[in-house]
Amino acid sequence: MTGTIRQGSARDEYAALMATRPVMLAPMEDVSDPIFRAICREQGADICFTEFVNVDGLLRGDPRNRRKIVLEPGDWPVGIQIYGSDPDKLVEASRVAAASEPLVIDINCGCWVPKIARRGAGAGWLRDLDAMQEMVRAVAQAVREARDLPVTVKTRIGWSDAEKPVPDLVRRLEDAGVAGITLHCRTAVQRHEGPVDWTWAAIARETTHVPVTVNGGILCAEDVPRALAETGCAGVMVARGAIGNPWIFREAHDALAGRPIARPTIEDRLAACRRHFSLAVTVRNERAGICAVRRHLAGYLSGLPGGADLRRQLHEHYTLAGCLEVLDRYAATRAVREFPELYDPVSA
Repeated sequence: MTGTIRQGSARDEYAALMATRPVMLAPMEDVSDPIFRAICREQGADICFTEFVNVDGLLRGDPRNRRKIVLEPGDWPVGIQIYGSDPDKLVEASRVAAASEPLVIDINCGCWVPKIARRGAGAGWLRDLDAMQEMVRAVAQAVREARDLPVTVKTRIGWSDAEKPVPDLVRRLEDAGVAGITLHCRTAVQRHEGPVDWTWAAIARETTHVPVTVNGGILCAEDVPRALAETGCAGVMVARGAIGNPWIFREAHDALAGRPIARPTIEDRLAACRRHFSLAVTVRNERAGICAVRRHLAGYLSGLPGGADLRRQLHEHYTLAGCLEVLDRYAATRAVREFPELYDPVSA
């Protein structure tokens, strides 16, 4: 165990969480690392998922993939997502991941990236539903025997417009023993482009008895209650809408409760940058930590006066001290500009 105290079994805890209409952070490579999971959880993310764990790398002891399944105290509730094309390796890797005792083991059957899908991993499984069903069945059984954890699957509505086997797909997954299904409501061929069609999530929810989570096109807080109302799904998973915008979880819970949505202030945005930079360099080397935060800067600095120039300045630095100095200088000059009465113009 990692120091987390469970209330009952993981299966019971997962079922209880899914009954609360959770808003979840999606598994995203180079995004949903332990630091960003912690930041999103503080803002109200109910369940967070790890980055993608490559089963081949995990089984050969690759440090990067090993690191992804290490769960620190407080990193809870969390799901570990695994992906691969070899069912035997997925089974073996699921046992390794289950030893970290996450809330769930999630199987990636939705990643469209060509180098993954073309070799049969990720969304590639959608091209052979018989093989996909038997792989999921084997993983679910292995995890049940190893730690009795629930297994879930994240997938898409089909490979292409000509192949959208959602009712058959979710029935097969339920028969294979999954505890839940997350459905990204685009095809693999669509990637992240084009309209998302949530009606497929409603169809999935009506077809299966396991909880269905709707994913895709959740870009702002107002999308969350709309997606739940239109689909009747048990939960919502946020992916790109959370990058540089961890406040979406807090705002989504406000929207669900009918409360006014409190948007982040400029001070909130600058504080998030400082904190993310400071935490990132504690788990990676300094340069890698700084670079890891950069993909969030466009979101963090959205709407700030001079935000584009501030982002450019931050991209010029590879040290924590340099980045913090840029942020402090921006905050000071903004204060002088907007609150001149607080400053002595002569001494300034």
